[in-house]
Amino acid sequence: MDTSVPNVARMYDYMLGGRENFQADRDAAERILRLAPGVRQMVLDHRAFLRRAVRYLTEQGISQFLDIGTGLPSQDNVHEVAHETDPRAKVAYVDRDPIVVSHGQALLAKSRHVIVVNADLREPDALLRRVSGHLDFTRPVAVLLLHVLNFVADDDDPARIVTCLREALCPGSYLVIAHVTGDDVPGDIEARARATYDHANDSLWPRAKDQVLGFFDGFSLVEPGLTHVHDWRAETGATGARDVAAAWVGVARKPLPALIDCRGRRGRVACAAL
Repeated sequence: MDTSVPNVARMYDYMLGGRENFQADRDAAERILRLAPGVRQMVLDHRAFLRRAVRYLTEQGISQFLDIGTGLPSQDNVHEVAHETDPRAKVAYVDRDPIVVSHGQALLAKSRHVIVVNADLREPDALLRRVSGHLDFTRPVAVLLLHVLNFVADDDDPARIVTCLREALCPGSYLVIAHVTGDDVPGDIEARARATYDHANDSLWPRAKDQVLGFFDGFSLVEPGLTHVHDWRAETGATGARDVAAAWVGVARKPLPALIDCRGRRGRVACAAL
């Protein structure tokens, strides 16, 4: 492990107030914070979005979660929020960073309902095989891609990756995405932020709203649709970094098959899936 190279997971941990980071991570994170001081609050807002999204999903009856690009464990992880409602909910955490994986496995070694595996989102077929023994893909699964697609280069075809994940999910499953954007960020700040990440272990790929919306093809967005993080089902009285809109978030459901209403002389006699 080369601690002189900033690591995006440890940078995020630092912004959340964690301790699993080194000087290079702190220096890189501080450069981002000097460019946009509101980013720290935005990071906290995104953690709150994770809590709201997972609670919403458990209310919809979801009991299986696949969190890809999970990062270092922090407060209010997916399994902690899900287990508040369903103590038997299954969670598979996936990350390609071996340090993240070993840290998570050490913390969750005694959990029967949670696993942490080393796999790369850019190889979705292999990733799905790694978690298939823990999650049952014949039943609905919620896939969480929280600030991981914005570290996937255009050349790696993120749309193809999401399509592969979608095809593995049965109807009634959900997709949750949070993705960095430059839509509301001055061009010079975006360029300097990307330059900082170019010196880290992963480069940053901000995408416009239409591009992020395209990742939800084949899904139906739930209300309020694709929004800024502080606008997605925020609790009454919640405050957030409303002057910082550097990411888009959304939750969507894979629709159930359409039905044909077949009627005979005595009314409906059969239904068939399209």
